[in-house]
Amino acid sequence: MGWGDAEFPNVSLAAQPDTCFGVVNLSTSLNETQKKAIASPWFSTAFGLIGLCSNLFALYVLLSSSRKLTSRSRSSFLVFLCGLVVTDFMGLLVTASVIIPYHFIKFNWAEVDPGCHLCNFLGFSMVFFGQCPLLLGATMAGERFFGINHPFSRSTSISKRRAWSIVGMVWGFSCLLGLLPVLGLGRYTLQYPGSWCFLTLLPDTGNAIFCLLFALLGIFSVVLSFIFNTVSVVTLCRVYHDRESVQRRRDSEVEMMVQLVGIMIIATICWMPLLIFIIQTILQQLPAGERARTLPTETQKLLLIYIRMVTWNQILDPWVYILFRRAVLQRVHPGLRARPSLLSLYPVLNPSLRRKLAQEARLQ
Repeated sequence: MGWGDAEFPNVSLAAQPDTCFGVVNLSTSLNETQKKAIASPWFSTAFGLIGLCSNLFALYVLLSSSRKLTSRSRSSFLVFLCGLVVTDFMGLLVTASVIIPYHFIKFNWAEVDPGCHLCNFLGFSMVFFGQCPLLLGATMAGERFFGINHPFSRSTSISKRRAWSIVGMVWGFSCLLGLLPVLGLGRYTLQYPGSWCFLTLLPDTGNAIFCLLFALLGIFSVVLSFIFNTVSVVTLCRVYHDRESVQRRRDSEVEMMVQLVGIMIIATICWMPLLIFIIQTILQQLPAGERARTLPTETQKLLLIYIRMVTWNQILDPWVYILFRRAVLQRVHPGLRARPSLLSLYPVLNPSLRRKLAQEARLQ
């Protein structure tokens, strides 16, 4: 999603307050050492390649695993994971395709993009590829919550086609959110140090509404994921330990929850500082109203730091699945072996239902 590293050839852009170039002060004085530390094109290129390769490898492993599965619950979970990995990969690819060339070419934004179309595209990409993983994380947590707490309900059984439809709905919703500034609610502007565009942290009505909407929606997704995952983990623990006669666990459910909790923890660490910072900045500037035309230098620098933290989310997400698969965990802990289904931990079922579910469990 974001990179936020570049040098400062666009100092004169600050004189254009009514365009996408006039919100930040790019004339902030830095010595050569500081400039190189912020604007290392080789570091950003290597950083991006690591993220892209990680997501490609995770996608390959996911596709290989999905071909071997017949369990509907596991298959739908893998579809959501594929949607997450594809989103992270495309987020890195799209933003890198604009920002990394800028490192080497050092083009002037006002000359190359006088109509702010490129800046709007980059800002849209940052919002779209930023909000999607949070919404997908909440969706996956909800799917597992209903799958674990209502395992025998037909309505909780999601086919691959329906799972992909849900992923498409998440993408569509995030797309509509990202288009709001293009349609007039807020605006995307060039950000310090002059290499990327994002939402505008100014207190005028349009920007304030869009910033708060973006941040509150992200926080809501993280909190919802936390609630769903907590209840799911507690339910699994109760089922596994309340029946002393059956000290067994279903590896697939444990594996999915471990991966889901890992994704949630990474999203919380990487995203919550930025989301809280956006809300805090907007609320602190509200008394200034329309008089605030540029962001304070410290605000610009903090925003850059938080965006860099967010970028790690797209790099670490694929490794959660790569490292926390049963095949890997069993090598680390040989005691983790395939065990009977979670269904065996519940009271006696209708014989026909038990035969059907037992057959599905054997095919996993």
